[in-house]
Amino acid sequence: MGEILIMSNIYGKNIKISIFGQSHSSAIGVTIDGLPAGFQVNFDELRVFLQRRMPGQGSHTTSRKEPDEPEFLSGLVNGITCGAPLTAIIRNTDVRSDDYEQLRDIPRPSHADYAAYIKYGKAHDVRGGGHFSGRLTAPLCIAGGICLQILWQKEIEIAAHIKSIGNISNSDFDTEIAAVRAQGDSLGGIIECSAIGVPAGIGEPMFDGMENRLASILLGIPAVKGVEFGNGFEAVALRGSENNDSFYYEEGRIKTRTNNHGGILGGITSGMPIIFRVAIKPTASIALEQDSVNLKTHENTKLKITGRHDPCIVPRAVPCVEAAAAIAIYDALLDPRGYI
Repeated sequence: MGEILIMSNIYGKNIKISIFGQSHSSAIGVTIDGLPAGFQVNFDELRVFLQRRMPGQGSHTTSRKEPDEPEFLSGLVNGITCGAPLTAIIRNTDVRSDDYEQLRDIPRPSHADYAAYIKYGKAHDVRGGGHFSGRLTAPLCIAGGICLQILWQKEIEIAAHIKSIGNISNSDFDTEIAAVRAQGDSLGGIIECSAIGVPAGIGEPMFDGMENRLASILLGIPAVKGVEFGNGFEAVALRGSENNDSFYYEEGRIKTRTNNHGGILGGITSGMPIIFRVAIKPTASIALEQDSVNLKTHENTKLKITGRHDPCIVPRAVPCVEAAAAIAIYDALLDPRGYI
């Protein structure tokens, strides 16, 4: 028998999030273990949240039409968590698997096709990107949407927005995306996110810090290639006197006059807003002809990609970033607390 390879799709210390399915399998889904019993899920709010990442909503998204309506199989009784693992699925109803047939032998540049072929061989599901597809952010948003609701009850709010797309930093993003799409190309961008109301003292030093836990799940979002906190890389151009955040008391609470540290010091939250940004690469699947290789004939070849793809996934990734942050922060809140 050959070597057995296992994909890692589980996140969390105190709650466990397990995402399953492929882009063109009958369904995708998530199991959440460790949610508190007795929480009333607001399905209307969850539905609105899921719609923000849903495909087929404009000229800048893929034309694939999926309702993304979650079906809850376990963990709820009359809409209230019962303590059992919560499992939800989303049916895949608009798939065109034939569009991906040539990719079995010819990998897309900058996509996971080649790496998946090396690791999983011919067993890899290439249809729609398989388990590497951005489609898997839908169940991530189910889990994150529920965690967001739990955090709201604790007066913790998380919100993300588009900071830039390509070299554009204003609000005229749709025009830029449409222009690039007409050229058969794609764009990436930066999403900035803040979490307000997270108490001080959450997280651990070194390998289990709040930055580590956020980065781990954020980098699980397809196409995310970088994460920075606070001033991030801009801090290297500053002196310590410019980058340091002075402490002061206000109404009995310790705050900082600036927030260059992004709300995290030594891996532990400071009580200031958590601020971070994620860099999202341009969509790998573009209409322009590209150089690739034929894995069967071992020859250089040209690749012309067909099918339905986003020219820029940044707008649809905004709720995914919020969802990932909510999961990480809620999971960290469940850690045993210190003496504060």
